Amino acid sequence: MKAYMQRMGRSLMLPVAVLPAAAILMGIGYWIDPNVMTGLGDPNFLSVFLVKAGGAIIDNLPVLFAVGLALGMSKDKDGAAALSGLVAFLVVTTLLSTAAVGAMKGIPVEQVDPSFAKISNAFIGILSGLIAASMYNRFSQVKLPMALSFFSGKRLVPIMTALAMLVASGVLFFLWPVVFSGLVTFGESISKLGAVGAGLYGFFNRLLIPTGLHHALNSVFWFDVAGINDIGNFLKGAGEKGVTGMYQAGFFPVMMFGLPAGAYAIYRNARPEKKKATASLMIAAAFASFFTGVTEPLEFSFMFVAWPLYVLHAILTGISLFISAFFHWTAGFAFSAGLVDFVLSLRNPIANQPFMLIIQGIVMAVLYFVIFDFAIKKFNLMTPGREEGEGEETPDVDTTGDNKFAVLANKIYQGLGADANVTSIDNCTTRLRLTVNDTSKVDQAKIKATGVPGVKVIDDKNIQVIVGTEVQFVADEMTKLHKGAAPVSGEPAKKPEVKAETPKATAKETELYAVANGKVIPISEVQDDVFSAKMMGDGFAVIPTDGEVSTPVAGKITSIFPTKHALGIQTDSGIEVLLHMGLDTVELKGEPFTLHVEEGQVLKQGDKVATIDLAALETAGKKSDLIVVFTNQDVVENYDLTKSNQTVSANDSIGKVTVK
Repeated sequence: MKAYMQRMGRSLMLPVAVLPAAAILMGIGYWIDPNVMTGLGDPNFLSVFLVKAGGAIIDNLPVLFAVGLALGMSKDKDGAAALSGLVAFLVVTTLLSTAAVGAMKGIPVEQVDPSFAKISNAFIGILSGLIAASMYNRFSQVKLPMALSFFSGKRLVPIMTALAMLVASGVLFFLWPVVFSGLVTFGESISKLGAVGAGLYGFFNRLLIPTGLHHALNSVFWFDVAGINDIGNFLKGAGEKGVTGMYQAGFFPVMMFGLPAGAYAIYRNARPEKKKATASLMIAAAFASFFTGVTEPLEFSFMFVAWPLYVLHAILTGISLFISAFFHWTAGFAFSAGLVDFVLSLRNPIANQPFMLIIQGIVMAVLYFVIFDFAIKKFNLMTPGREEGEGEETPDVDTTGDNKFAVLANKIYQGLGADANVTSIDNCTTRLRLTVNDTSKVDQAKIKATGVPGVKVIDDKNIQVIVGTEVQFVADEMTKLHKGAAPVSGEPAKKPEVKAETPKATAKETELYAVANGKVIPISEVQDDVFSAKMMGDGFAVIPTDGEVSTPVAGKITSIFPTKHALGIQTDSGIEVLLHMGLDTVELKGEPFTLHVEEGQVLKQGDKVATIDLAALETAGKKSDLIVVFTNQDVVENYDLTKSNQTVSANDSIGKVTVK
């Protein structure tokens, strides 16, 4: 379930990424002419133009979710899945529109349950996308009899999606009005609780955003369903000073201050190699929230991948509305609780001590940052930038003849038997983990001829190819081939390969240190033949007695594997060192590991790099060997392990390695 929710969150990033620009367009348009939303006075052309341009995206967020989720959740990100997402959304929203429901019941549109006027919402968009993706994954490879063969495969998917949505629509026909009216009744009951009711409203308003049912609550408090009409009365300057606006004011500290501070906490906790991409998303989303009060770009970025954080956000929103209502600090909005509406509400005579909302906002910003930062670290929440690597979008790699990774991937892929034999491709720190139809059909000699360190057959379906620390690039290229990209043929161009400049050697001899308290063993005794056969290079291992892990050498962190179980270090003398924590621990997705270093960090003797939950490793049935390998063995002249098979303390000197 956790992995499924994370896939949902990543899939939503595609439609969410376009929302900040749309929100800013609407905010600027509303800033130019505040009456553009009310229709009062002569319309300003530029204001209307900008608001409608932004609204083209914001107002159609549900259909964007349907298409984006269908595409992202499909097994091979095919356009047929996206089309099916659109089909799913159109079917349910057409069948359950007020006009269709009125026709089916034989009653005038005016008598149709008002809940059906809100059927085009985020929840329906998400539901449509998930059903469409499920239909694609199930039916995209189905072959029909000859007479119906035109509709086989991907052409069958939209048809099956439409049928599935007929069933879903039938269920919603009866269920949707009950849920919607129940929330309206609930809202009317809590409206009598004063400041506590305002707090409860704020909490459930945010909590219901993913379902679209927040509209039911909003209709009670913001409009004239139950006689409150908070927005209408505030805009007209009617009502009671310090009371009218109580169901709006508390949103300003959250949207202008709290959520942007939460976005900063998310950025701070992103992985070093993903901070730049995370920053671009968080800055745009935070600005949209602050300036316009449009929070969807930010909220949907962590709503599913880190749902506990979203619950905390809902609680904090409730607290904010309670505080402002309790102290009778009021402000209102016609669009949303951003800077634009806050400035405009200052001119409204019914606003009461609105500047106190700024003080409250500063307090909320501190709370959001501290709570978000603590929760993300404490519970290892996969907020944007902390993903474990699966399913990430990566830039296309040039596959011309001089791309060594593309050429190597193609040769290995052909040796495996290509499309006819390969069924899935994965990788860990140093090796390709492959599933094939039959390992006996693999041409091991052809694969070994590429110069890879080794090939390991696991059973009749699984095989591993040891590549080295650049395995990710080979895996990416091989995945492209598996998905149908044109293969790279021929040898790389004859021009000399340009390699990254290695640090200038300052000393030929490098001191080696024990990475933990425990027993030092030569690498040949590690119970994994990829390491013990020195396919990756020579080295040693420590069987730890506790979970504190230190650096084996002084040097610079050059890479950190997404699942946190391995990292690369380069010494000043140019030796490339791989520290691999545990055996087959890539499968644990980083759970037992807490890293204390970042990529690019320079380490000195004794620096702690990680903490391992050894009990979690034992529960998972994994060995805890801390393996140190010199991966560029060609530069090593001499390696001397002076404390082999001895019990040592962390940071004890245990040997030396000398470069040529």
